[in-house]
Amino acid sequence: MRRIAGIVLAVLLIGGVVAAVVAGREADDKGTATKTVQGVIGSEKAEFFADPDVVKALAARGYTVKAETSGSWAMEGLDLGGYDFAFPSSQAPATELAAKYKVRGTLPRPFYSPLVVVAHKSAAGVLAGNGLATLDAEHRGTLKMAAYLDAARKDRTWQQLEGADTYGELTGTLYLSSTDPETSNSGALYLAAASCVANGGKVVASDAEVRRTTPLLHKLVSVQGAQQSSTDAAFRDFVSGAGNPLVLVYESQVASLLADGQHPDDLVVLYPDTTVNSDHTVVPLTENGQALAGLLSTDRRLRELEVRHGFRPQGEATEFAAAATYLKQELTGVRQAPVPTSAVLHELARRARGQRGTQP
Repeated sequence: MRRIAGIVLAVLLIGGVVAAVVAGREADDKGTATKTVQGVIGSEKAEFFADPDVVKALAARGYTVKAETSGSWAMEGLDLGGYDFAFPSSQAPATELAAKYKVRGTLPRPFYSPLVVVAHKSAAGVLAGNGLATLDAEHRGTLKMAAYLDAARKDRTWQQLEGADTYGELTGTLYLSSTDPETSNSGALYLAAASCVANGGKVVASDAEVRRTTPLLHKLVSVQGAQQSSTDAAFRDFVSGAGNPLVLVYESQVASLLADGQHPDDLVVLYPDTTVNSDHTVVPLTENGQALAGLLSTDRRLRELEVRHGFRPQGEATEFAAAATYLKQELTGVRQAPVPTSAVLHELARRARGQRGTQP
């Protein structure tokens, strides 16, 4: 009987210990519990939200973010029921989503990034030697948009440019690789900047202006053949040495690469003298989505991490001291082109892709 009683007591004690451990774990879980916020983001922000330091900073504020990627313009076709936020790469698709889901008020824009052209040194040097670009540092320069668009209008080839025959890889038609303007934000903004230059420095607004600029925009797109759906894939291809020697990407992608300690000797960053900033804009669909947008805009640690990933937080000058030979610390000499309305931009994209247009 004593032996049986001892066994029963031991079992009870073990059970008590197990219960205490479980309770302790539950208490710990409650102490570190976070609200799960689910959203759809542009692919260029995937690395930011996956960064363990970002995850930690958000958890410290009580949030866990589960993000799926999509082309910014493609988000319009998604069913966002049950999601807390959408985070496209510019204001135009965000405005469309806000109207669709009846989101009122000013949409938060935590950070932004200008569009840039990444070029191999050989290509950048040839462009500069032919008046299509200027170089002000070993890895940094300016693309002259008017001169480049004139060359595109005339179907100029690399072989027609002085000095290109030195480089076997510079052959065929001169063009920038960009993403699909019907689904990707960067591709659409490329058309916005190009159409502004082609329209005499004014935003394209009327059907007559759409018709006037369409032939050039169609050349810019059709010469590329199949286009990538995201700048993430296009930039990876460029860094690996594949594809076209001139690729349109976000400055943030270059800055993130440099922050990781990679400084490709063959990389030159050309800032178009007329470009469009990509204002990453949050569309809050729930209170949790609104709270997340507020943290991205105001939390000091998160803003530091935004800089690490190459984004320029709104409201303060971002320093890229470690990458001064690649990136501009201040966007001097870079004109911001006005962006057409969403309806006009969609129309430009359709016509640039060779589709029959509709009245904007």
